[in-house]
Amino acid sequence: MTAVETSEPVEEDPAGMLELVDLEPETLMDAFEGRGWGDGLPLVPPTPERVEAMLAVVGGDPDEVLGVLPPRRGAVTRRTVAINAVLAGCPPRVMPVVLAAARILGGPSFNLEAVNPTTHPVAPLVIVHGEAVDRLGFNAGAGAFGPGNRANATVGRAVRLLLLHTSGARPGEGDRSTQGQPSKYTYCVAENLPASPWGGYAASRGVDTPSAITVAPVENPHNAHDQEDDSPEKVLDKLASNIASLGSNHCCILGNEIFVAMCPEHAASIAGRKWTRADVAGYLQQRARITAAQLIAAFDQRSWPRWMRGLRGDDLVPLIAQPDDLRLVVVGGPGKHSSVLPCFGTAPCSVTLPLDI
Repeated sequence: MTAVETSEPVEEDPAGMLELVDLEPETLMDAFEGRGWGDGLPLVPPTPERVEAMLAVVGGDPDEVLGVLPPRRGAVTRRTVAINAVLAGCPPRVMPVVLAAARILGGPSFNLEAVNPTTHPVAPLVIVHGEAVDRLGFNAGAGAFGPGNRANATVGRAVRLLLLHTSGARPGEGDRSTQGQPSKYTYCVAENLPASPWGGYAASRGVDTPSAITVAPVENPHNAHDQEDDSPEKVLDKLASNIASLGSNHCCILGNEIFVAMCPEHAASIAGRKWTRADVAGYLQQRARITAAQLIAAFDQRSWPRWMRGLRGDDLVPLIAQPDDLRLVVVGGPGKHSSVLPCFGTAPCSVTLPLDI
């Protein structure tokens, strides 16, 4: 997919590499569309100069195999990551983040083999932590999950392009999500560490480094708002009711991680009453429950641990198996809106690693 000069507008060599002399956006889009590549949005031509600028930031052997991405089991190399980062419009400074995410996706701790082909609408969310947020220009404040920031938008998009091109996660083929979700275009956010009264998320997971990255297979954010109350219980009860929804995947598959992206104002109110991160997790684990009768009536097939199989009637079933499955990270700007992001599969689902920038 590297653009080099040829005598024809578009050619393809036996290795499947496109050779372009006409670098107009329309030419590149037509070439990619004709081969089932790309995400449907305009792409940046991956010229040798642009790819080399990406590779120069991370060093190392460009063609070393760093992992494979199922279901196609395409090889992840620094070069393939760099090409997709260029296509996505990434500035070279964020290449270490894209590369770290690719390593996680291709590693043994991330269940991409199940995440890609599931009918469940989940996508790998990249969360950037620590010094990298400001140094590389990520948005952790107002609208952090939305548009308007190049680092957030292009890193998430580069990850998705890598899945489309290397793992074969195309809708209806390697990606069998029933309806998909907008986050399958791009899904990257940054932790608002200065606004967190509980310290950094990565440190809470045992990764105490200046910068870190988390990749989690999650649904789109489910909004939960409380504009009126400052009491921890009233704010968290609304989040708990969001979690305790019969439509959620974790009703019939107990043991998922559940991410809560808490806004700074909710976090400040709760921490102001001396509640810790563990207190929040413990409270939500107790309050996010549905009666066994409701769940049994709703689901004939339930992946429950043995101790739950005898529950009946008004017995309350916890939709968070244990407090440690609740993952709390502070994200966003002014306003009292937080969100719940259910994970796919059973815990551990997410991976947090140091980030070298």
